Amino acid sequence: MNGNTRQATGSSLLSNRWCQLVIGMLCMALVANLQYAWTLFVAPMNARHHWGEASIQLAFSIFIVTETWLVPVEGWLVDRFGPRPVVAGGAICAGLAWMMFAHATTLPELYIGSVIAGIGAGGVYGTCVGNALKWFPDKRGLAAGLTAAGFGAGAAVTVIPIANMISRSGYEHTFLFFGILQGVAIFVLALLLHKPVARATTGVKRKFAVSKIDYTPGQMIKTPVFWVIYVSFVAVAAGGLMATAQIGPIAKDWGLAKLPMTMFGMTLPLLTMTLSIDNICNGFTRPLCGFISDKIGRENTMFAIFIGEGLALLGMMQYGQNPYAFMTFAALIFLFWGEIFSIFPAICADTFGSKFAASNAGTLYTAKGTAALLVPLASVLSAAGGWNLVFIVSAVITIAAGVSAKFVLAPMRARWIESGASASAASSSAGGSGLRASSGE
Repeated sequence: MNGNTRQATGSSLLSNRWCQLVIGMLCMALVANLQYAWTLFVAPMNARHHWGEASIQLAFSIFIVTETWLVPVEGWLVDRFGPRPVVAGGAICAGLAWMMFAHATTLPELYIGSVIAGIGAGGVYGTCVGNALKWFPDKRGLAAGLTAAGFGAGAAVTVIPIANMISRSGYEHTFLFFGILQGVAIFVLALLLHKPVARATTGVKRKFAVSKIDYTPGQMIKTPVFWVIYVSFVAVAAGGLMATAQIGPIAKDWGLAKLPMTMFGMTLPLLTMTLSIDNICNGFTRPLCGFISDKIGRENTMFAIFIGEGLALLGMMQYGQNPYAFMTFAALIFLFWGEIFSIFPAICADTFGSKFAASNAGTLYTAKGTAALLVPLASVLSAAGGWNLVFIVSAVITIAAGVSAKFVLAPMRARWIESGASASAASSSAGGSGLRASSGE
């Protein structure tokens, strides 16, 4: 095999959509610690600087808001220039942010680092999910789920080494080491990403409504159905984000955080063990529920899973002070919550088309940032009525979102897609320009 043949073979392999999916999953796994390992740094930072946990958690909210609300811009850049430059820029920002966290001696420095971290994480997350939706118009739920699984489960691999390094070498060294490691690795992977090619799918029979029209973000946000999807995303994301950010303080308040637990031949503090299991569940559910939603429909899956999330929150409230129950219900909360990051991008592309999938999904993803604004509310609710009030409020909102998905969103979305298809057909038959049919359907 000569050099040209080897080069062509390598290029063909990298252009394979499954290879691109794996690269995206690896990028997501490497950037995940910006969110899912944060809770491990809160107590050490507070012990060193005495800033107060509420002030430190504000940095988490700033990160989430920046990560999510800039994704539409990053999605537009992906749709225009392709995935490689956006992910490379995200890698630089992610690494730089952790280096800033390592050297921060004031809260403003911490907050500036959180903004840069949010830009980096959003660039990687929005690009990889948008890429998956474009490469796999026939398997959107599964592809978005596998990609999001990297973000959900990626931290499971590193949370134990991070916790151990914090105990052994201090949080500053941990931020510096993992920041450089993750930033460099993501940058190298970014160079392997390719812009998706248009794919025409065979006539796949769907049991649920799928649009054949491409809508721009500007057109999308003018539709009522988008805002129903958006509010549903906010409702369910809020409960999970509260658990993500507050599970450490909850375990500490209940006297469980440092309790030694033995599982799979390892003995670890309960909080460390719980976070590892939670991240595995958070990752596992994304491709699983994405695949299920490809088969039975998005809203049917949302109905079952969102109600399950609400029941898990109530179970944590009722039985969580038992260490084994705490670990079990925490895992269930993450299991039922994590799928929103596969189902919502998929339902967005189903409803608004493939051509602008990255920027449209990014616009919808800002719902996570809106939900992040409710994370500090958990501290207010816990001060007023204890953690029980937090769980009750979260559970009620989540269960309501599940019921509305089945009985409000499903019929509304089906009617809207049908009316759009009818209008497009009438416009085409009349010789009008209309909206261009999606080549990805």
